[in-house]
Amino acid sequence: MSHLYDSWDTSYKSPFGAIRKGKVCYFQIRLPKEVTPDYAPCLVLFRTGFRERFISMFPISEEEDCRVWGCGYIPKYVGVHYYYFAYTQNRERFFIKKTAGHIGNLNDGDLFQLTVYDEDFDTPDFLKGGVMYQIFPDRFAKSGKVHENIPDGRVLRDDWGGTPWHRPDAHGHVWNNDYFGGDLEGIREKLPYLKDLGVTCIYLNPIFESHENHRYNTANYRKVDPLLGTNEDLQTLCADARKLGISIILDGVFSHTGADSIYFNKYGRYDSIGAYQSQDSEYYPWYTFYNFPDEYEAWWGIDTLPNVQENNKEYTQFICGEGGVLDYWLNMGVAGFRLDVADELPDAFLDNLRTRVKKVDEDKIVIGEVWEDASNKEAYGVKRRYLLGAQLDSVMNYPFREAIINYIKGMRSRDFRHAIMTILENYPKPTVDVLMNFVSTHDIERAINRFGGESCDDKSKDWMAERYLNEHEYWLGKSRLKAATAIMFFLPGVPCIYYGDEAGLQGYKDPFNRRCYPWGHEDQELIDFHTELSRIRKEYRVFRTGQMSFLPAQDDVIAFARTHEGSGFAVQVYVNRSEHEQRVQFCPWKENYRLSGVERGTIEGDTVYLAPFDYAVIVCRAQTGESPVEQDECPRPEHESHVHPL
Repeated sequence: MSHLYDSWDTSYKSPFGAIRKGKVCYFQIRLPKEVTPDYAPCLVLFRTGFRERFISMFPISEEEDCRVWGCGYIPKYVGVHYYYFAYTQNRERFFIKKTAGHIGNLNDGDLFQLTVYDEDFDTPDFLKGGVMYQIFPDRFAKSGKVHENIPDGRVLRDDWGGTPWHRPDAHGHVWNNDYFGGDLEGIREKLPYLKDLGVTCIYLNPIFESHENHRYNTANYRKVDPLLGTNEDLQTLCADARKLGISIILDGVFSHTGADSIYFNKYGRYDSIGAYQSQDSEYYPWYTFYNFPDEYEAWWGIDTLPNVQENNKEYTQFICGEGGVLDYWLNMGVAGFRLDVADELPDAFLDNLRTRVKKVDEDKIVIGEVWEDASNKEAYGVKRRYLLGAQLDSVMNYPFREAIINYIKGMRSRDFRHAIMTILENYPKPTVDVLMNFVSTHDIERAINRFGGESCDDKSKDWMAERYLNEHEYWLGKSRLKAATAIMFFLPGVPCIYYGDEAGLQGYKDPFNRRCYPWGHEDQELIDFHTELSRIRKEYRVFRTGQMSFLPAQDDVIAFARTHEGSGFAVQVYVNRSEHEQRVQFCPWKENYRLSGVERGTIEGDTVYLAPFDYAVIVCRAQTGESPVEQDECPRPEHESHVHPL
């Protein structure tokens, strides 16, 4: 018999995944014919903090071994909803709940999730179908331009590519005060390289004046760090990038400032009166002092990073108000912000931030750093509403990253499928289209090390500092990185290359994942591989906003299709994670679809041949002009009365 219920199958729930407020959603369950409910089964649905609603289901049809019951409803409220199904037989109560991530099981399991988002929620078009490139500004490219007014306390290194300093001083403090001199002009000079690579958006780690090389301890929100250049240099970079079809996104660090800043001024560097110096400072209300001045709330207890009260009226106005920090940089030409530690930013602040960004331009983007499933995350006892339409457009997609890494290293294909489909089911489609997908960032070890080298878990910084992959480890890491990157490029969302990954740059955890780009020593084969992925991604519209479905394969080959309603074709992707050639059966998307082209890989008859760690992209076109669909949708109830507003 068919499943009782399957939330991933549109013959049970239509449409798939999250839905817009005010749009009808249809549900169907299939009960064995021997089940004769005392009265109609019901859909039981609720939001956290609100009572359950019971929606009667109606007989839809009979199949060979089951009866189909269905209903439709129109949600009136945005939020994360939970649901299950219930019926009684001979006065005994039965429940259909979730097992295996999406399959309904009798009397055992969890609740299904249904995300309902704002009816007007949409996300910027400029990122869809593109390729993002993340740059740690001090380590990407050094122009040699002379910069003026460099703050005291910095060590300017002349050994580009040397190992970043990591050892603490006699007092146990790591100052992060060694700089290699990468700057905005260096990035501007490398724009043609990035254009050739296929990059359409650059995400810059923090560029505001700060007194550590990572620049997450902001000293002045309205000033580019002098070692990077000037505000005018940023404006020029944005303008020149725009001419090449490349947008610039900045890192917004708004949950804390630096202790060494205009606002706190703990060390007296600035002429202004900071919060640490006087309770009469205009900035004093931004911070929380337990025992003035030396005991204060700090980010994760790090006293160089005093936390701010984001909902303090003056601070909110300073960042989000008209003429504030957001206004200033958006009007300078940046395309949006990635928000550091978004889960530590209060809802009200995120509401105000989005309002300001979208007031400047609806096509500016807001991306949050969230490491978990952002649709149902709870932070500090509050269920967050990041993706319901009033806060974030997108998030850093750590769940995809973990799934990709773990699959390449041996995870079962069904577990990979579950991890990917759970996010696609829970996130609004507008968010899915602009998800920031990656396998490396500045906060985690580079993927090539994770794939090819020893694990760095529980290892010391000294162990990581000069640890490089040997020849075999590099080959293995590079091979696996290529397979992982192919998956990343063709999944829903936007692939983000962490600078240097495409050139074979190595590095374990911070700060060794932030080494200098190896200009003159790049792995050109790896660069060419990334360039080809970008070209294929740009070639086919399905990679912009298309739906995704997994195809039958085996554990060593992951296979999926991307389709777009109305396009008349489907693109199938096969990726071999093993060091052996793999053969899989080619399955046309639907009966009336035929093979029309192969971008990469070899196909003979009905067999796809995949070289070790390689991928294939196969194009199928409809013979009748019919547009592809995921599966047959739920039959609609015969009467409008079977559709319930909720």
